[in-house]
Amino acid sequence: MPPPYYDILKDITGEAKNIPPYPGPNRMRDCYCTVNLDQEEVFRTKIVEKSLCPFYGEDFYCEIPRSFRHLSFYIFDRDVFRRDSSIGKVAVKKEDLQKYHGKDTWFQLQPVSADSEGKVHLELRLSEVITDSGVISHKLATRVLECQGLPIVNGQCDPYAAVSLLGPSRSDAKKTKVKRKTNNPQFDEVFYFEVTRPLSYTKRQFDVEEEDVDKLALRVDLWNASNLKFGDEFLGGVRVPLRVLGQVGVHDAWYFLQPRENGGKSVKVEELGSLRLNIVYTEDHVFPSEHYTPLRDLLLHSANVEVHPVSASTAHILGEICTEHKPCEIDPVKLKESENLDTNRENLRQYVDRIFNVITTSGVRCPTVMCDIFFSLRESAATRFQVDQDVRYTAVSSFIFLRFFAPAILSPNLFHLRPHHPDPATSRTLTLISKTIQTLGSLAKSKSANFKESYMAAFYDYFNEQKYADAVKNFLDLISTSGKWDQKSIETPIMLKEGFMIKRAQGRNRFGMKNFKKRWFRLTNHEFTYHKTKGEGALCSIPIENILAVERLEEESFKMKNMFQVIQPERALYIQANNCVEARDWIDILTKVSQCNRKRLSTYHPSAYLNGHWLCCKLSADAAPGCTPCTGGLPANIQLDVDGDRETERIYSLFSTYMTKLIKMQEACGSKSVYDGPEQEEYSSFVIDDPQETYKTLKLIVSAVQTLEQQHTKYKRDKFKKTKIGSQEHPIGDKSFQCYIRQQSESSTYSI
Repeated sequence: MPPPYYDILKDITGEAKNIPPYPGPNRMRDCYCTVNLDQEEVFRTKIVEKSLCPFYGEDFYCEIPRSFRHLSFYIFDRDVFRRDSSIGKVAVKKEDLQKYHGKDTWFQLQPVSADSEGKVHLELRLSEVITDSGVISHKLATRVLECQGLPIVNGQCDPYAAVSLLGPSRSDAKKTKVKRKTNNPQFDEVFYFEVTRPLSYTKRQFDVEEEDVDKLALRVDLWNASNLKFGDEFLGGVRVPLRVLGQVGVHDAWYFLQPRENGGKSVKVEELGSLRLNIVYTEDHVFPSEHYTPLRDLLLHSANVEVHPVSASTAHILGEICTEHKPCEIDPVKLKESENLDTNRENLRQYVDRIFNVITTSGVRCPTVMCDIFFSLRESAATRFQVDQDVRYTAVSSFIFLRFFAPAILSPNLFHLRPHHPDPATSRTLTLISKTIQTLGSLAKSKSANFKESYMAAFYDYFNEQKYADAVKNFLDLISTSGKWDQKSIETPIMLKEGFMIKRAQGRNRFGMKNFKKRWFRLTNHEFTYHKTKGEGALCSIPIENILAVERLEEESFKMKNMFQVIQPERALYIQANNCVEARDWIDILTKVSQCNRKRLSTYHPSAYLNGHWLCCKLSADAAPGCTPCTGGLPANIQLDVDGDRETERIYSLFSTYMTKLIKMQEACGSKSVYDGPEQEEYSSFVIDDPQETYKTLKLIVSAVQTLEQQHTKYKRDKFKKTKIGSQEHPIGDKSFQCYIRQQSESSTYSI
């Protein structure tokens, strides 16, 4: 069984510059930027008005729940009629993301039509035909089966395929029927082309290399049928040389669509402007649990101080080797000659942003016991100080930020996060971070007045945007939601999440797309409702205690992506989110607020009940017990939802990255054991109380890491051998065509 993989993306959308001016009198534009997984938008920045060099400065963090080909960024302009038009895009292939990891990079904007997405499934078959005159000729049968993930143009996609045979004096061209309102069309149409052979051809002496078929190629272009006078829009195409047919004369494969060979519109790239991005992307391949036993045991034994000192433990060694020392001093008086104030401010801002995002996105993992405590604290304060509308937030934030997060950041050794007090430079950085985080969490009306130092007040201007206050409030709302339903009568409803999604009618008697309607969904700690539009009365209300499970719905149920189900006692509500990230967010938060329900299900049906049976298990009874174990069914107590294997894989990655430091630390242990004198300067950053025990631990760490490295190398090698280029999961395209040719040449079935 292959290991699961996890993709984590953090993007800082910085700024754009030199956007082409609007062809009107004011020449300025109102621009925003979107983040897309292939064609699927997962994030949108605010609109920056009246600028050709818009500054966004927005962070986006997500765990990517599906495979993708490109990470794309689109710049759009919104005109006075609120119509959006694309200006340009940046598309980074998945395999190239590591090149830009953690770096500020300027990318030239490309024309949107210059990079196609989606894939097409083709089947080619060369067969002999004997004519009435007895002459042997050959026909090429080309079947266009289907496409997936075609680009959506101006909100719609009505695709058709144009198929042509390219070669000397060839102009054969045929078209499929237009498939309306789908970017995953099923064509399944066959076209025939005559392929001539030289007169010297005989069946026994057949050799592809000697035939003119080697000079021919098949061209398949996908178009969007447009009703506009400007003509149909090109969506992408593929060119298949007929030499892939080989001796068997058959070829069946998926292809990535490619851009137009002439580059589409004649737009100079430098005329579209550029976009600055900072992309942080990590990919983890997690093996079965037994692979991590040696490293996990080393980590878990770190607390056993009876065996060795803390400084000789695996956890401590991990904290020495992974320490960053970016300068963050922002007090001009304390600034060193070699340091730059703006650079230090940016370093500190990045640290604060990272910690702030980790804190405010952790609400769904807050233990239930703590949620009940925060609930009681909030309700007591709201009852006592009824005039203060913000006391429900400040009462909890004063506890969680002032007494919990800020001290842990300031003095990690007191919370057993580190064995020793940090060095002076690190301590100073932690002090600045702690002050900023504490002020962000306080939700004070005048933030700058909270600082007696002018340099801190100036630095805090970075964080005066409303999004920070909103993130804190959402976090506090979530962690102060009680799971005890007998308290709902006194608890004020708290809005946790809202937004438009598409839902299917809850009755089971009618079928078809007409049952899917766009609705405004709203989740509080009391109920889950949907409305015709925002602000109107609820069309349906589901009490939280009636939510028995929240699970994904298989795409095959309705041929729709990003669907999930909210299971109730009598029926399930099927919902489609706007994108894969939104679907994951809704599932996570709905699971969190309903995890204390006494009647939560242990099994569910991953597919829908349609046409008198469950599509997953084929049972006909609509009340049949589920056929698949539910996810997210952990006991609702202080236990946290931690994936130990995944966390150990991340720790392995850190050790692997800093392997040179591990080796140097081993050398430092040897140096300290042999020479009883001052440490060499290159080893001075390591804290070594017991060189012999530390050396033993380091040796075990290196061994465990090297073993996992060998397993990862073997997995990647085996995966490449088993990868079938041309399959639906691994279409031919980009760099993979040469891999396909190489794979086929190694097979005895083909001779290309």
